[in-house]
Amino acid sequence: MEAGSHETAQTMKFLQEALADLGGALGKRRIWFALASEDISDQHRRTSLGPFWLLINYLIFVGTFVFIMGRSEGIPNYTAYVALGLLVWFYIMETMNSGVGLFVREESFIKGTTLPLSIYVFRMTAQALMRAGYAALGCVVLLAISGVDLSWYWLWSAAAIALIVFVTPAAIIIFAFLGAYFPDSQFIVQNLTRIGMFLTPVFWAHTSAGDLSVRGIFYYWNPFTYFLEIVRVPILSGDAPLRSFALCIATSLAAWMLALVLLGRLRRQVVFVL
Repeated sequence: MEAGSHETAQTMKFLQEALADLGGALGKRRIWFALASEDISDQHRRTSLGPFWLLINYLIFVGTFVFIMGRSEGIPNYTAYVALGLLVWFYIMETMNSGVGLFVREESFIKGTTLPLSIYVFRMTAQALMRAGYAALGCVVLLAISGVDLSWYWLWSAAAIALIVFVTPAAIIIFAFLGAYFPDSQFIVQNLTRIGMFLTPVFWAHTSAGDLSVRGIFYYWNPFTYFLEIVRVPILSGDAPLRSFALCIATSLAAWMLALVLLGRLRRQVVFVL
């Protein structure tokens, strides 16, 4: 009984410390927002078009998939389908790939300062959002060109994007600790995200409910499918995918619980494994 109470008290202490770390980082939002902006500028400082290469890169990918796969898939308004799919997938992919190496990249700052660990998490979140903003601009243009009608259902997609943004720091925390404690995971995650784009319905669709074919398994048992659906379905089908929303909300809350536990338990120890 006493052991159980002690464990509960320890867990609550860790959660409080994790929340304090997040709160401290939010209080220094000017720092991580400025650093994120500087990161984007530095990465494109020597180019003529600057960050607009992010937009061009997105449009090239959409155009390539539409040109190669458009006729074979037979999906109505395939350009808009791919545009929305790639918008979400590129954001997810960047969050995972950049997150898994975050603490390793920031080793010198983590060891040399007493800043909250979450500052680096929010810095990367802001950076990912800024990058996605250029792709979102291209996506809106492609939706307009494709003749997608503006409707109230777009508010469901806006809520879906808000949910994805909400879970982003939690995902980064999880992958950052994974990368810090298991360095090989950086290469594993990078390869999985490359393969994952083809195993996730980014540019292909599946409509046969209950189908246990290979495509059906990858569609229904892939958690990323539902994050794509909650953004794409309201805009393209004029429907609210409530089941997918419920699954995504549950996944997001579970991710935050795991992230808080990891942050509370390991934030002081991570400096010794870098």
